[in-house]
Amino acid sequence: MSHLSAGIRIIRNFLFSQANKEFLVFMFFLAISGTFWLLMTLNETYEHEVAFPVHITGVPKDIMLTSDEVDTVRVTIRDKGTQLLSYLYDEKVRYLKIGFKNYDRGNGTGVVSAAELQKLVQQRLSQSAKIVAVKTEALRFYYNTGASKRVPVRWTGRVIPEHMYFISHVGYSPDSVTIYASQHMLDSINTVYTEQLNYAGFRDTLDIVCSLQKTEGVKMVPNRISVTFFTDVLTEESIDNIPVTGINMPEGMVLRTFPSRVKVRFVTGVNNYRNISASDFTIVADYNEIKAHPSEKCNLYLRHTPPGISRATLETTQADYLIEQMNTEE
Repeated sequence: MSHLSAGIRIIRNFLFSQANKEFLVFMFFLAISGTFWLLMTLNETYEHEVAFPVHITGVPKDIMLTSDEVDTVRVTIRDKGTQLLSYLYDEKVRYLKIGFKNYDRGNGTGVVSAAELQKLVQQRLSQSAKIVAVKTEALRFYYNTGASKRVPVRWTGRVIPEHMYFISHVGYSPDSVTIYASQHMLDSINTVYTEQLNYAGFRDTLDIVCSLQKTEGVKMVPNRISVTFFTDVLTEESIDNIPVTGINMPEGMVLRTFPSRVKVRFVTGVNNYRNISASDFTIVADYNEIKAHPSEKCNLYLRHTPPGISRATLETTQADYLIEQMNTEE
């Protein structure tokens, strides 16, 4: 208790000392002068840009808005500082309602002119306020009666893994979305794309949750998806004994090449290589080319390769050949 009493006594002596009294008086008058300065400052007239969120109301149950339900009108206002603060921070003041039926054009669109927007904003302001500029020329909204279709999703951007790694596969969840729009727009859209993705220098599987690119007058459900980039280590490999097949051969004729089987070299991922076999490749020699340009050797072409490989080349691009007549039983 003696220590507590001593502490209280020290604090009391500090608060009521002459020096501290002068400091408290100084702070009191400083606060009063600051308050007067703030009131005088806020009473001055200023110009400031204010964003007014616009909500479409009264939408019929059989109508689906295909544009954003909430848009924004940006207005430059001249008014006293106190009023400007209320416009900036009071959501109730800035809330604008647009009645669907009042601005429906009847063709899947609705338009609110700049003059109408200014009138709506003016109704939310004080009598001392003056609208200097409306930066939104017109507000448009789009709708339909439920016409939709399912379309696949694809990523866009620049996604580059670390050196000696490559993207072996891209997964989407979901891999398609439902779009709602006018019939004309539905007919013209076959794929929707993600926002620009920019990632580099990764080696492990990369998971990204991203938005889809917006298209005016199109509603996407969902409008965010997950994209997964699977990586693999690059390796240079080869597969031997791939047979050469003659194409465009006349009936009863057969093409024999020497060699009859060829090696293919390519670059792929370590994991992907385990699933590749000779049957995944197609090497051909074209009879029509041989007939048009007779020569001792025929050209060989790599006609088909499995997915996930690059820089595929034939070890031999020409071969000796023989065209034989097949024996048929009478």
